[in-house]
Amino acid sequence: MELVYPPVVALAKTMFRVLDLKIEIDGAEHIPATGGAVLASNHSSYLDFIFCGLGAQPAKRLVRFMAKKSVFDHKVSGPLMRGMRHIPVDRKAGTGAFREATEALRKGQIVGVFPEATISESFTVKGLKSGAARMAQEAGVPLIPMAVWGPHRLWTKGRKKELTKRHVPVLIKIGEAVPMPDGATPEAITAALKQRLSGLLDAVQRAYPEKPSGEDDRWWLPAHLGGSAPLPSPAAAV
Repeated sequence: MELVYPPVVALAKTMFRVLDLKIEIDGAEHIPATGGAVLASNHSSYLDFIFCGLGAQPAKRLVRFMAKKSVFDHKVSGPLMRGMRHIPVDRKAGTGAFREATEALRKGQIVGVFPEATISESFTVKGLKSGAARMAQEAGVPLIPMAVWGPHRLWTKGRKKELTKRHVPVLIKIGEAVPMPDGATPEAITAALKQRLSGLLDAVQRAYPEKPSGEDDRWWLPAHLGGSAPLPSPAAAV
């Protein structure tokens, strides 16, 4: 029985209404109504997990996110994360988290992953870790790409939090499962995932209904769309 997750979802939706966030979800039909799946998203905000979880709501699914262990150690967030059955990741001992996530997938859960591992300050898709592909292969479940755009305007790396900012549009776009042909390596599947994520992210960035209000507001757009976000590092581009 889910005692913690539904009230947290209800609280989040209430906050979205209070702030009048303009949330649009496209492609929710790609999330399976039953069975396991890996949900892999871009990462541009500390709030991404909230909106990734919201993207699974039309399918009436709850997402178990993989998150760094320190979040579980916090006296406030820790009990909530454990109550929602998210999965702690200790980077010094990642095998345990991989095993726990794979078992959750086999039991029919959706596991949420940010394969860039850290927030992309360029607001483009960085190089991806192969863990999402390896988990999907190991458990025999779909690998579903998702792009989220807009929450970074509320809270992202290197910027002051603006959690009470109102009327911010948030676009969530979910794509078809990444093909995983027999014999494909995790690296090949990860390359395909990166291509899918980049395409989805570009689509929501170009469809975004607002533009920067002035020169000082260009920070939240990537450089290739005329923003002042830093260019991707050469390593990230590769």
